[in-house]
Amino acid sequence: MMKRTQTPPWPDGSRLVISISMQFETGGQPAGAESPFSALPLPANVPDLPAESWFRYGAAEGVYRMLDLWDKYGIKVTSHMVGEAARAYPDVARAIADAGHEIAGHGIAWANQWNLSYEDELQFVKDGLDLVESITGQRAVGYNCNWLRRSVNTLKVLQDLNFLYHIDDVSRDEPFVTHVRGKRFAIVPYTLRNNDIVNFSGKNWTPEQFLSQLKGDFDQLYMEAGSRRRMMSFSMHDRIGGAASVVNVVERFIQYAMRHQGVVFMRKDQIARIAMDDAATPVDDCEAAYNS
Repeated sequence: MMKRTQTPPWPDGSRLVISISMQFETGGQPAGAESPFSALPLPANVPDLPAESWFRYGAAEGVYRMLDLWDKYGIKVTSHMVGEAARAYPDVARAIADAGHEIAGHGIAWANQWNLSYEDELQFVKDGLDLVESITGQRAVGYNCNWLRRSVNTLKVLQDLNFLYHIDDVSRDEPFVTHVRGKRFAIVPYTLRNNDIVNFSGKNWTPEQFLSQLKGDFDQLYMEAGSRRRMMSFSMHDRIGGAASVVNVVERFIQYAMRHQGVVFMRKDQIARIAMDDAATPVDDCEAAYNS
């Protein structure tokens, strides 16, 4: 039976840490990728021009609208960046990096890696890592797989490429540490319940429903954070979270959160380093069978 952790509050005195993911994927999507039009696929070899324009919205409007929001409130986020997206829209990729946001790995393309051999998965991750670094000047230390679907070798691949942490775990509301080949490796958990794709595309939520979800999550975690370490995360994708109505309600959430004492917004690499350096961070080796 797993014991309940009671990690002491954040060592810097923060009460609740909020971490925002901003996925930049436009330009890296495969043919037939999930879109408002994908339920009605066109015949093979016929370009789906409206779907392609929907993805382009992320580069033309969505990312820049979100960057304006983060800048307005002095927030730094983590941008999980597909290599082919950075290649297709280098100005967008550089704008994210130049604004002081963390550039994190998201593969060379929007594709699965759970089904790759160790060698092929290593190349898939490295190709994206090298390409994005060549464009943005930042070498990623954090990683996010397509739909979180890791292989049994992913953490060893990341260790070989000198990554510090990954986010493809939804088991906790605080960062924790695991061991990969006997060495510490940080996990900054993802939160599906606060994911824009899951809620807008999957459940047809309105922006007001998303705002209600964010506030409800915040209120509970803020209460718990009076006695233990708590982290809140939410995710925004370029073509979804960057929509005008979504950015509008996220700004309202930010204003709400900032009215509470001890609330801090952090990049995920900052969170991972705190977790690695703090002896009080929980250690969870439930996947030891794969990571040895």
